[in-house]
Amino acid sequence: MQDNRVQVLLGTVQKLLRRGANNNLKNVLAKIHPADIAHLFRYLNLKDQTLLLGLITDKSRAADVLSELDWSEGAHLLEKIDRETIIAILQEMADDDSVELLRNMPDELADEILSAMKAEHSEEIEQLLGYDEDTAGGIMSTDVFFLEQGLSVQQAIVALQDAEDFEMVFYVYVTDEHNHLVGVLSLRQLLTVPPATCLKDIMTTDVLRVRTDMDQEEVASLVAKYNILGIPVVDEIGKLMGIVTVDDVIDVMREEANEDLFMMAGTSQEELMYGNKSFHVARLRLPWLLTTLFGGVTTGFLMWLYRGTLEQAIALITFIPVITGMGGNVGGQTSAIVVRGFATGRIDFSIIRTIFFKELRVGLIMGLVCGLAIAAIAFFWHHNVYLGLVVGVAMAVAISVAACMGVLATAFFKKIGIDPAIAASPFVQTVNDITGIMIYFSTATFFLTHLT
Repeated sequence: MQDNRVQVLLGTVQKLLRRGANNNLKNVLAKIHPADIAHLFRYLNLKDQTLLLGLITDKSRAADVLSELDWSEGAHLLEKIDRETIIAILQEMADDDSVELLRNMPDELADEILSAMKAEHSEEIEQLLGYDEDTAGGIMSTDVFFLEQGLSVQQAIVALQDAEDFEMVFYVYVTDEHNHLVGVLSLRQLLTVPPATCLKDIMTTDVLRVRTDMDQEEVASLVAKYNILGIPVVDEIGKLMGIVTVDDVIDVMREEANEDLFMMAGTSQEELMYGNKSFHVARLRLPWLLTTLFGGVTTGFLMWLYRGTLEQAIALITFIPVITGMGGNVGGQTSAIVVRGFATGRIDFSIIRTIFFKELRVGLIMGLVCGLAIAAIAFFWHHNVYLGLVVGVAMAVAISVAACMGVLATAFFKKIGIDPAIAASPFVQTVNDITGIMIYFSTATFFLTHLT
């Protein structure tokens, strides 16, 4: 039903664009939710997107539309409009959203916009830009509601009623006179105690918090693990700096999932920015394709080294694609599971040994089943029991090794600080092709006298 609605809206907007009916487009856009407008932008070219954004006269509404787009797409769109409009829109956005757009703009343009923005707004954005973009500080909002611990509940409620300038108030954070985070209150607590009660007497002092330099994936994992709507961010001495809200966490999870998906395919999300620019897209895909190419050449070289074995037992060539293909599939499955485990926090280095032996057992079971199956096929096909033995043993060992490799390669990349998604296809596929060929021909060479 939702897809049908979007298609109807898209058809209407495209028809009005062709007619140049800007007034009608204004009326239509005024009735559509910002998230639906952002969804429509996916089907339109940059020229039409720029026109539609310009027809949204309410800058707060335009800011909401841009917040629903991918940051790179939103920044690219803003580059096509005048500087005054960019500044007006950014000043209507939450500071953390403005920062994400500025980070995706050319440095010269971003500096120009920062210089022209109002001093107060610009200072907060510059502060956020000072943090690494993949940390809690880089994704937090500085619009966090907090109160001093010496206030009474009545004073807190009055302050809360005047808190309309803050982005979201899920919890009331309590600080001391030096702005150190010392406690937290729920809104329910404020409404169920006597008005004269002091905040420090009812606050919870054990506050879940993160530091500004914590990786955004770890922040997202904490929010998901404890099922909270927001988490405060403090500096190295415990001063309250901002808050990461659940909508920021959803963006992080979506971003990390997309990044992992692209990297497992041997490319990058940056590819979406280049549209039809073939050379740019090819440049992003080539590195890992060249890795696969190198692996293929290495596999060919190994087969050349074992050419004597092949010449004496030509039937071996029948099962080369099966050995390499099954090893690659099993390694890819294992690495995908481990990559996802690291991303969601379900796997860390404290249990990697357990994960390794679990995947080894799984690999042995699958290898035994597949090995018996391919051994039977080899025997009935070529009527040679030793060929069946060679293929079966090679299959069982190759699958077991591939399962282990999926864990080890992923953990290795994680340990050295490279996104573990890169350890999936095509890296694991390439490594398992090489090891599969070595195992297969080494086993065949051992039994060569019985194969000829």
